[in-house]
Amino acid sequence: MRSLIAGTGSYAPERVLTNADLAKMVDTTDEWIVDRTGIRERRLASPEQATSDLAYEASVRALADAGLAAEDVELIVVGTVTPDYPWPSAAAVLQGRLGNKKAFAFDVSAACAGSIYALSIADR
Repeated sequence: MRSLIAGTGSYAPERVLTNADLAKMVDTTDEWIVDRTGIRERRLASPEQATSDLAYEASVRALADAGLAAEDVELIVVGTVTPDYPWPSAAAVLQGRLGNKKAFAFDVSAACAGSIYALSIADR
């Protein structure tokens, strides 16, 4: 039996950093950045927000979308190179915030490919 994505959720912090903002800090322009990356703005977490906080907001939305309760989840895999702490994992912190007591929970550190590796691991 293959796994399936029952629900999705996302969260982006409120603070926005535009290319115009960057141009005030370094020698660049909006056009230069957009031409090379397609990026017009990025979201920045506030100093008091950690990776698990962002994951929590997205997880609550994904659970609602799937019609599941947090205690129904059996595996929590967080793909990140910016965990809250070296230990415990961001996944374990997230598990605690969600109130889940039964899931296996761990982080996968694979840089830009982290989300794909996390999905692949969860599927197995």
